[in-house]
Amino acid sequence: MAIAGLTVKDGKEGIDLTHSMASINSCADAAADPPDKKVNDVDAEKQPLSGRKEEKWWTTLMQVAVPFFIAGCGTIGAGLVLGTVRDWDVFVNVSAIFVLVPSLSGLKGNLDMCLASRLSTQANLGNMASAKEVVSMVVGNISLVQVQAIVAATVVSIFAIVANSVTDGVVNGDNVLLLISSAVFTATTTCFVLDFVMVMVIYGSHRFKVNPDNVATPLAASIGDIVSNTVLAVTAQYMYEQIKISLWQPIVLICVYYSILPIWVYIVYKNKYTKKVLTTGWTPVISALFISGVGGIVLDQAVDRYRGYEVFQPIVNGIGGNLVCVQSSRLATHLHQTAIPGVLPEGTRLIEWPWKTLLFGTAAAKVARMLLVLAVVGQIIFMVVADFVYQGLVTIQLAFGLTYIICSVFQVMVLLYLAYILVHYMWKLKKDPDNAAIPYLTALGDLLGSVFLGLAFVILSLFGLEYGNNAQ
Repeated sequence: MAIAGLTVKDGKEGIDLTHSMASINSCADAAADPPDKKVNDVDAEKQPLSGRKEEKWWTTLMQVAVPFFIAGCGTIGAGLVLGTVRDWDVFVNVSAIFVLVPSLSGLKGNLDMCLASRLSTQANLGNMASAKEVVSMVVGNISLVQVQAIVAATVVSIFAIVANSVTDGVVNGDNVLLLISSAVFTATTTCFVLDFVMVMVIYGSHRFKVNPDNVATPLAASIGDIVSNTVLAVTAQYMYEQIKISLWQPIVLICVYYSILPIWVYIVYKNKYTKKVLTTGWTPVISALFISGVGGIVLDQAVDRYRGYEVFQPIVNGIGGNLVCVQSSRLATHLHQTAIPGVLPEGTRLIEWPWKTLLFGTAAAKVARMLLVLAVVGQIIFMVVADFVYQGLVTIQLAFGLTYIICSVFQVMVLLYLAYILVHYMWKLKKDPDNAAIPYLTALGDLLGSVFLGLAFVILSLFGLEYGNNAQ
């Protein structure tokens, strides 16, 4: 048996993980493509198990904390964007737009963060030495993201249209064009920008000896939500105004993207790293979109009832998603370094008690404790800053602050526990958790964050407290 990350052979079956970068998020069911270079078993056995020594806790904390707080600024910005645009004509008259918000923001988990996790794994396994191979992987996967973004945006638009028609009892043809064109443009543009940001971050981290598992996903997410919400709001408002005059602009935009789609498919098909993804592994992506879509329905209903909900929802969802992606990426890298697909490391159980995965009892608990501390400290800071920027002064009282912190931290705890189970479960099924786990986790983060934050506002309203009026 050779070391994971080179060539692993067990009996008659061979599993190659050298270039496990076969996709960004949906290669969970596909076998990895054969590498260009083979390493014989004798040489492989001589390779070190991991390219880096075990990190000290303070090193991990610093590497995670800096991008985490940068990412927090992005989530605050995303919340403030929603707080500003909620009164725009398109958001007032086309409520289905709110259903798109969590799903389109969640695409960074479905598509982009999986790329970050996979590239981080490859960097830690020492498989990013060849510039030519890195370029080939990046080109193939960016093309793949465009294919998946167009398909995913179309699916989530249809979901929003159906959900809105059920609640309103009517289908507006103009709104159908508005939702599809806005979603497709937002998804493709945001993913294209984030892909390049993540490639640069991961390559830079690798060059400067920083663990990309700790920094890639939070830094990418720092601009993900705010870019997604901003592009969606501006595009939707523009299309809303243009549709009043003529339908040609949204129709042309949709036709252009669907015409380009076969070109992206051709590039992906010709790339050895992404070819098999076209026909396999779409289940995590589509499932995650529907989970995020349910969170969008919660957002749509809560925005009308609770002022300020839209400001804090991106913060709760973004912070939870960022932290669980760090944990998931680290767990996946550890499995790639220490085990073969289908076999858990010695002494590792698939189901553990929550306190063993969050506090003490497993190797994952060390990082989980740090992430929970960051969640508490970060949410306090982000809550106060968002309130001050949105209201012009600090209006938060103790009751709101405690309820908000408890709900948001509980969301992170649930996500971290689910990450431990899901990553190991995917590995047990011989599925790459870099692709199969993160879409579910980020989508669940959106859903749980929306629901728990909604519960916080409901609980406060039962005691006659409302955000923004607490100080009165």
